[in-house]
Amino acid sequence: MLSRLSRPQALVVCALPLVALLATAAFAPLPFSVAQPGMTANVLGENKGDPVITISGAPSRETKGQLRMTTIEATSPDTDVTLSDVIDGWFRTDQAIMPRDSVYPSGESTKEIERHNTEQMQQSQDAATEAALTYLHRTGDGLKVTLKLADVGGPSAGLLFSLGIVDKLDGDGSGGDLTGGRTIAGTGTIDADGKVGAVGGVALKTQAARRDGATVFLVPKDECGDAKAELPKGLRLIPVTTLKGAVGALVALEKGKGSVPSC
Repeated sequence: MLSRLSRPQALVVCALPLVALLATAAFAPLPFSVAQPGMTANVLGENKGDPVITISGAPSRETKGQLRMTTIEATSPDTDVTLSDVIDGWFRTDQAIMPRDSVYPSGESTKEIERHNTEQMQQSQDAATEAALTYLHRTGDGLKVTLKLADVGGPSAGLLFSLGIVDKLDGDGSGGDLTGGRTIAGTGTIDADGKVGAVGGVALKTQAARRDGATVFLVPKDECGDAKAELPKGLRLIPVTTLKGAVGALVALEKGKGSVPSC
């Protein structure tokens, strides 16, 4: 014989599985990474005691100002991210919740990911060097560029590497510094032809840039919207699509002449 539950009792019984499900979800690992503003490095200076850019076979300029590449820091691929982490990060402007597959290649181990990021960095450095030397018409003249940046992987420093090489070899083209003495930051991939590509995490990188003293941020044009979303006060955005355009914008900014693009 079955007894009939009262309405309150029935609600409690029905709610128990939902409560158990929510409790499980709150602590179950989810396929996300939590990202935040990372380190920045001046490519015109040193990083961990070593020059970021070393040039041999040609005179190298003494530069003023800074060109700071920017990064984000994300939880490692084997770190468990729970629902509470996601909710917390959702409401914070200094964090972003990103699908893990957008940060790390899917199905690879931590060591494989580190190797992949190292390979991307090397390819980025090679492309950045070729783009800069092609822009300056300095290819094939015995000039050698060595780039060294410890503990950073991926391709997103390409644009800043190229600009650093241009500044060390040619400055603004008429004896001045490409930076105009400012602290310039930015991000963007670059290919050997000098085309700038999008990178992701731009809103966090602008925060890292302003934290470390930048007043100008070079952003791939397609990511202007993301960069403006949480733009720190005192940071000016300059959209770029090519190395030539980035150099031109910085020269116009330095000399106070010509048009400087904006997002």
